[in-house]
Amino acid sequence: MILIGTSGSTKCDWQLVDANKTLLKKSTKGMNPFFMDDVAISDVVKSLGSEIIDHKSEIEVVYYFGAGCSSKHFASMVERGLSMVFNKSHMYVKEDIVAAAFATFNGEPSITALMGTGSNACHFDGDIVRQEVSGMDFILGDEGSRSHFGKMLLSKFLKKQLPAEIAHDLEQEFRLDKEEILLNVYIKPYANVYLSSFSQFIQERIDNPYLKEMVKQSITDFVDIYICSIKNYENLPVHFVGSVPYFFEGIVNEVVEERNLTKGIFIEEPIDLLVGYLIKKHYKN
Repeated sequence: MILIGTSGSTKCDWQLVDANKTLLKKSTKGMNPFFMDDVAISDVVKSLGSEIIDHKSEIEVVYYFGAGCSSKHFASMVERGLSMVFNKSHMYVKEDIVAAAFATFNGEPSITALMGTGSNACHFDGDIVRQEVSGMDFILGDEGSRSHFGKMLLSKFLKKQLPAEIAHDLEQEFRLDKEEILLNVYIKPYANVYLSSFSQFIQERIDNPYLKEMVKQSITDFVDIYICSIKNYENLPVHFVGSVPYFFEGIVNEVVEERNLTKGIFIEEPIDLLVGYLIKKHYKN
């Protein structure tokens, strides 16, 4: 029996698998070691409940792929949190881009772009996941992500650069003021989740030319920085994973065409395809 989890900063999807089938699917709040310690992570894991935790003695491996796990330090923190609950299981902890690469792999080398609350991209040949430019979270990077859309929107709002009707709607819907924005961005935890929450506002008004161009520029920057830096990108299919390619597919397609990329698959959540990949790998013998 194996347990598989894929987590962004907002949500974590889990599947309990035995042999070649999924026994149970559950979701918990997301886990990001940038903002949580191992005890807080274990508390989230405990919220899986008895349906899964009662099987902990039977779970051979916990496969966990999450935001913030790119460094050994943060991956170890997540591993400790998981081990507080699943103390007899082997831990396989990697960053979320690895899950996206595994989920979209069809036997041929390809590029996978992950664009949700944050963003990242990699090349995967079936053996090694490689990145030319690593993800840098919402302060220094995350172009093409929901948090980046929110950051651009709020920055333009504070600088009074938004069209009047957009600024008015934003003020009316969220009752925003400068102090509240700065508090949520600079002081409170999960600033990336706060910023990404404004992507729904943008999505509902994406026919507005100003907002569409803002989103398109963010996605173009992502492609130029993270995808076009990968060797031989022109000849590799590019798969897109996450809420951005799912809800803003039309704009992503425009950028794909303008940059002459070979379009691969588009999926919102990688968990189901990832489970299929890991079942083949784990039970191959």
